[in-house]
Amino acid sequence: MEDITISTSIALLSSGLDSVTAVSLAREHTQVKLALVFDYGQRSAKREIEYAGKICDHFGIFLKVIDLPWLAGVTKTSLVNTASDVPVMSPEKISDDADPSITLESAKNVWVPNRNGALINIAASFAESMGCDHVIVGFNREEAATFPDNSTDFIEAINNSLSYSTLNKVKVLAPLIGLDKKGIVRKAIESRAPLEYSWSCYHGGEVPCGVCESCVRRQRAFDEAGIADPLLVKLGVNRGQKNR
Repeated sequence: MEDITISTSIALLSSGLDSVTAVSLAREHTQVKLALVFDYGQRSAKREIEYAGKICDHFGIFLKVIDLPWLAGVTKTSLVNTASDVPVMSPEKISDDADPSITLESAKNVWVPNRNGALINIAASFAESMGCDHVIVGFNREEAATFPDNSTDFIEAINNSLSYSTLNKVKVLAPLIGLDKKGIVRKAIESRAPLEYSWSCYHGGEVPCGVCESCVRRQRAFDEAGIADPLLVKLGVNRGQKNR
């Protein structure tokens, strides 16, 4: 990570495993002035906002909820469109030996048009107005394999754009960019991130569904790390975590 010891930042906080860990790690190097959580009509919006509030209470960060009804209006995929089913996944379908077209089709099914581009630019507006240097994101190597807007190339491209569109040249800070989900879990535990308040599920039920791709990747990461998922422990859900 670059030397940002005296910097200030705005965080994109969906309350998922990645964004919670990214904020937890970034706080070791930068002062987080504000966290943003967005409601663009996604199924899990209510739960994300609830858990983001708990995370910000834990860290002492001010949280702002931003509604983006226009994004819901242009989104046809299943994260927003409840007439379309969210793909059901399994560890076998996301394994290294699986047909890559399965995860590519799943990613296409939950793709929201230019979501990360839009959210980063909104956050950069807040960052510039508040004199902050960075926008913290939870982008990582595992999701970059199927979501190009999680990749290093995307970060470089949007940083180049922000160098023109913000007078203080706001930059994206992605402390997890070289990690897979198992590595993220381990970093989260090391940094004492409040994972009991991290909501990764594409749905917004009382407990995570356990079968959407986000849930399956999260469960695999905790199993491979040999750690029980603190959220499931808090909710009293037993899905066979491997406590090694």
